[in-house]
Amino acid sequence: MGRIIEINDACATELDVYARLTEAQLRNRLDPDNALFIVESPKVIKTALDSGLVPVSLLCERRHIEGDAREIVERLGEAPVYTAEREILASLTGYTLTRGVLYAMRRPEPLVCDDILKGAFRVAVLENIVDSTNMGAIFRSAAALGIDAVLLTPSCSDPLNRRCVRVSMGTVFQVPWAYISEDASDWPSGIEIFHRHGFKTVAMALSNESVWIDDEALKREERLAIILGTEGDGLAYETVASCDFVAKIPMMHGVDSLNVAAAGALAFWELRKK
Repeated sequence: MGRIIEINDACATELDVYARLTEAQLRNRLDPDNALFIVESPKVIKTALDSGLVPVSLLCERRHIEGDAREIVERLGEAPVYTAEREILASLTGYTLTRGVLYAMRRPEPLVCDDILKGAFRVAVLENIVDSTNMGAIFRSAAALGIDAVLLTPSCSDPLNRRCVRVSMGTVFQVPWAYISEDASDWPSGIEIFHRHGFKTVAMALSNESVWIDDEALKREERLAIILGTEGDGLAYETVASCDFVAKIPMMHGVDSLNVAAAGALAFWELRKK
C-alpha cells in the first residue's frame, strides 16, 4: 500500500502537480521523461493502472482510502498518498474532487503512426479538435464502436488532458493514438501516410460531392480512415480535396450538422468493420 501522508502544508512543492502546475507544465515538452498527467475517479484510475501506466502519487479524500479508493491505494507500492478532508482538498485544487481522488501518472512513451496503422482497419483522424470534452467523447465512441486507433493533427488538444481523460472514461488508455506530426505545416499533406498504408480516406463534410454516410462503396473498403474536423469550421478545404470520399449524415428540420463528437459516433457505427 502507498505511504499515507497527511497534508499539513498546502504550499508543499510535492503538491504542485495537483494545485499549481498548468496542463502545459505537466506535459513538460522540454523534459518528456518527467512529464506527468492527472487522472481522476477510481474507475478511470483503475483503467490507467490496468494499461500499465506508472503512478507517481495520489491525492485522496481521507474517507476514500478505506472506501472507493482502497484497491488503487493498494496498487501504489511505495508511492505517496496525500490525504485530507474534502474541504481542504477543494481549497488546494480549486474544485471538489470527483469521487475524492486524483492520481498523478507518468506520461507514456508516444506511439508512432506507422506502427499503429500496420494492424488497423478503421481509424479516426481528428483535425484541429481543441475542445477536451469533444476529444474525450470521441475516444469513448471510438473504443465502443470498433475504431482501431485515433490519429491527431498537431493542433489537436492533448488526449491526456485531465478533462479529456475523465470524459473518455479511460478509453484514451485503451485505444492507440498518436499525433501525425509535431509540425502543423505537415497537414494536410500528412494525409499521404494513410494512402501509404492502403487506407482510403473519407472526409466528414458538407459539399456537393458528399455521399450519404451509409453509402455501400464506403462500407466495402477494407481499410478506411474517417476524418473529422474542428468544432465550428469543420474540415479545411485542402483536407476535403485530398480525400478519396466525402460523406455526410442525413439531417432533418433544417439542421445542417451535428456536434463533432456526435457525428463521429454515428460515422464509427455506420462504417464499422463487419
